[in-house]
Amino acid sequence: MAVNTAPNIVIIGCGIAGVSAAHMLVKAGFHHVQILEATSRSGGRIKTGTLGKNITEIGASYIHGPSEENPLFCLARDYGLLDPEALTPDNQAIDVNERPPWVPNWFSSSGQRLSAEHMSTAVEMFYELVDDTSQFENQKETPWASVGHFMRSEARQRAAEKWKDEDETTRELLLCAVSTMLKVECCASATHTMDEIDLAGFWMYKSLAGLDCTLPGGYEGLIRSLMLELPTDLVTYNRPVHCVHWCNTENPEVNSVTVECDDGERIAADHVIVTVPLGYLKKHHSTLFCPPLPAHKLLSIQKLGFGTCNKIYVEFESPWWDADCEVIYLVWKDEEDVLDQVSDIKKSWIRKMSAFTVLKPSERYSHVICGWIAGHESEYMETLPEQEVRRSITELICTFTGNPTITPRRILRSQWFQDPWTCGSYSHPAIGCSAQDLENMMEPLPTKGSQSQPLQVLFAGEATHPCYYSTVHGAVLTGWREADRLISHYSYVSPCSQPD
Repeated sequence: MAVNTAPNIVIIGCGIAGVSAAHMLVKAGFHHVQILEATSRSGGRIKTGTLGKNITEIGASYIHGPSEENPLFCLARDYGLLDPEALTPDNQAIDVNERPPWVPNWFSSSGQRLSAEHMSTAVEMFYELVDDTSQFENQKETPWASVGHFMRSEARQRAAEKWKDEDETTRELLLCAVSTMLKVECCASATHTMDEIDLAGFWMYKSLAGLDCTLPGGYEGLIRSLMLELPTDLVTYNRPVHCVHWCNTENPEVNSVTVECDDGERIAADHVIVTVPLGYLKKHHSTLFCPPLPAHKLLSIQKLGFGTCNKIYVEFESPWWDADCEVIYLVWKDEEDVLDQVSDIKKSWIRKMSAFTVLKPSERYSHVICGWIAGHESEYMETLPEQEVRRSITELICTFTGNPTITPRRILRSQWFQDPWTCGSYSHPAIGCSAQDLENMMEPLPTKGSQSQPLQVLFAGEATHPCYYSTVHGAVLTGWREADRLISHYSYVSPCSQPD
């Protein structure tokens, strides 16, 4: 068979996975690489915005586990995008399991400030419950249907034991605080409810050491730095892909894949790296691939979860939280049953927003908090006029602080579910999902044993990483993985020749 030493490689999607793959291929000497991006911008779910003069992250916010093991941290450090604090050995060595030791303020729906020290007992029990789910790791059968069912059942039982010396009102309030934390956990997993998270699969996710940090100049700075090292004509914007035609067995020596764009143009390729979000794949796989994906791959796409987590940034004239406060928790006093979803979304969607993180002031008079909301309530929020969202946020804050005069200056929200190219935020292990499903997600086409030319279609993106799914560093690693797969392939088939 003739060896192709200058393969045409098409990457679908200019998010961090696609950019990372292109970066590695170009550095390895591959000259015929192009990215097709459906939108007018690079970055995908990395998207930086502004609220007044404040930098806000519409998409990814944190580097989770910023340490030497994290390729994202190393990139951001090398490009000079991090605060000195994030670079300290202490910051990199501390292992907080992605639970930053933030200074909290607590408020209740009765308009009262709650003791952070008192509420810490609820937080401790919540994380104890989370950690105890590890006993079900890799188990085929579990006594509870999901993470949510386990935590709800155990929380009531342990509350009766741990807080037996407390009066009933205090016990109920602490259980309500557990509800608050459960809603926060929904945001971490981008799920509607923790009842949808697989109890055994929950521990497939692995965290890295290091205290979570942000990029002070905005996450998009990382994308810009990477793009500057790529040829300027490598990306074609506003070029959605309609269909990937693969498995050309008639002439396996030449361009075995054809990428059909929405405008009808057909691009011949030797290899295609698909980096579209799982949400888009769930919705469009039937038209995106011809022939259809293998049954086992389709099943894994269906079994893996993909949900919505949105943010609402709110700016105020002056802070109503403490000067050292880093996170604000809201406790509804009627949620002692440990709830993480509302019964009437249209009427009560705002109840799902249980926490605000406090932005470090970028200016002396700038006071911004970021509210987090996940699930169907989050998706419903996207459909409301901005004025209605602002009214609901104002009412929420006035209720919890007991101060009817607090008024936001302006708000800014994300709307990831309505984004036609993402259809949500990030992936999670839904009930029934296993490590095999993540293996299936990353498996190239055609599958092993096929007579067709190998590595026609490759898959990258956060939902294809076996243990860092849902993260930016996971997405980076998958882009590198697929680029390396192609580099290794050409090193193997042609040890004497390099791509020219």
